Amino acid sequence: MTDFLLIAFVILVAGVIAVPIASRLGLGSVLGYLIAGMAISPLLLGLGVDIEQLQIFAEFGVVMMLFLIGLELEPKKLWSMRSQLLGLGGGQVTATIAIITIIALLVGEPWQSAVGIGMVLALSSTAIILQTLNEKGLFNSDGGKASFSVLLFQDVAVIPLLALIPLLAVPEIASIASAHSGGGGHGSGGHGGGWTMTEGMPVWLSAIVTLAAIAAVVFIGNYLTRPVFRFIAAANLRELFTAAALVFVIGIALLMKSVGLSPALGTFLAGVVLANSEYRHELESDIEPFKGLLLGLFFITVGAGIDFKLAANNWQLVVAGSIGLIAIKMAVLAAVARFAGLKRQAFWLFVLSLAQAGEFGFVLIGIAANSFVFESTLADMLLLIVAVTMLLTPLLFIFYDKVIAHRYNNIEKRDADSIDEENQIIVAGRGRVGGIVDRMLASAGFSTTVIDYDSRHLEVVRKFGFPAYFGDATRPDLLHSAGIDKAKLLVVALDERDQIDTLVKYALSNFPNLHVVARAIDRDHVYHLWSYGCRDIIRETYDSSVRMGRSAYEALGLDAQQARAMADAWEEMDRTSMREVADLYDLEIPASQNEALMDKVKELRGKWDPILREQMDDILRRRN
Repeated sequence: MTDFLLIAFVILVAGVIAVPIASRLGLGSVLGYLIAGMAISPLLLGLGVDIEQLQIFAEFGVVMMLFLIGLELEPKKLWSMRSQLLGLGGGQVTATIAIITIIALLVGEPWQSAVGIGMVLALSSTAIILQTLNEKGLFNSDGGKASFSVLLFQDVAVIPLLALIPLLAVPEIASIASAHSGGGGHGSGGHGGGWTMTEGMPVWLSAIVTLAAIAAVVFIGNYLTRPVFRFIAAANLRELFTAAALVFVIGIALLMKSVGLSPALGTFLAGVVLANSEYRHELESDIEPFKGLLLGLFFITVGAGIDFKLAANNWQLVVAGSIGLIAIKMAVLAAVARFAGLKRQAFWLFVLSLAQAGEFGFVLIGIAANSFVFESTLADMLLLIVAVTMLLTPLLFIFYDKVIAHRYNNIEKRDADSIDEENQIIVAGRGRVGGIVDRMLASAGFSTTVIDYDSRHLEVVRKFGFPAYFGDATRPDLLHSAGIDKAKLLVVALDERDQIDTLVKYALSNFPNLHVVARAIDRDHVYHLWSYGCRDIIRETYDSSVRMGRSAYEALGLDAQQARAMADAWEEMDRTSMREVADLYDLEIPASQNEALMDKVKELRGKWDPILREQMDDILRRRN
């Protein structure tokens, strides 16, 4: 018990120390976990920890991650990805296996070993890529979606690869192993080993059992989960729902494992089936903490599993193999990306993110070694190359952030347009807010000068015949060229809060006769703008929220006139109380620490709540 607690303590301390430091240095959490694993590797070995077995347990974090990703994908959305799955994923896996196989044949490997090496190195790291894409907010980008398509295809491809590798046994290696029994083994191939119910079955029967397991996952997800979760939710015990969520995920993984399929693939399918479930968000919140901890443990075990002695003795071969593999996969990915039409940042994100070997490589290497496809020395070298390329992946993402993304962002920068007209109305920002305002003003016959800093957005606007100028609306020189000193109205519809504040402060302090209509991000922002002197402030979600409340009244049986009256009463109360609070707002004191402000809010609530309730009751009485 003491040993177990000590091991857990060491791993947790390493992660808690290394990850915040790595994140602060811009290296990302994944590299932080890998470094933590490398740092504690000697200590774990001294404590007698079986890192391979620990990694098998930690891989369940990948299973949970794919379940959560599946929850975000509706079946229709997944079906719409079929061309990317087959085109991008199929093209990448097939081409990579072919090229690596040819290279292995050229250096003298038997054809069985050459094909096995290609299979092992063709796959990429689902855990590292998806974790990093989500962490950097790139998952829903074009490059992120394309990368996910390839990873999903690879997870599916693991199934036939697991079946094919034992068929590639090299007779010479098998005979040597039998002559030296117990030598050069790599364990039981725990990543992918273990008993399966399809073991020893004819191919046709194995296929039927496999399809039945997949059908069972779909059936359970569609028809059994709702009544079961509804029954458990009735107990009002959060821990029971968490336990049920874990039972569901572990049960699906166990079912997939028992028929020889990838547990990650099975839980992903279960997540897709539950994507439209009313329990989706509850499942996400319950599984997320376990997923995060296990993924962190997985990355630590990858770092701890690096054989530094073997790497030191063969560092030239390890470095050459790792860099060569990354170069080969980048070349294949670039060709596939060009064929699929990926461009600019999406192209480079796709190419850089998938260039490593993956955690399933450990699975396939273990099975290949036990099936006499590789010699033990080759298997050890492949394990090192897989680990090193995974270790280099966060650096590739850093290169993307610092060089690629920065370069394309700079391409978008250009000199501001010269403004050759002066109108009485200036609209700063023509996005989803400013665009509607500008169109309303234009439809009423008013001429506007529109300034926006998004060149791609302006290109679309100009295609529809709307005049607009590129530039930073917070720059005084640009505002003067737009004629702000003669303008009557400035509409501030920028996206960034700091930019809105800067422009409002400058306009009101230098042009007191200028009427400023400012967009506010939230309630607190309203108070900020009020303190700057702005008196025409529109919260960006306020009117839509009031309209939704009014629709809720009507859905509950009130007619449109009474629903409008009740919404107007609430709106009047809200606006009046906000004006009273705004007068006490102090920019130098955070709202949560402003005792006078808090006391005023409590006073207003006690004052307005009874009045508002009386007004609502009066409206309802008139209705009856």
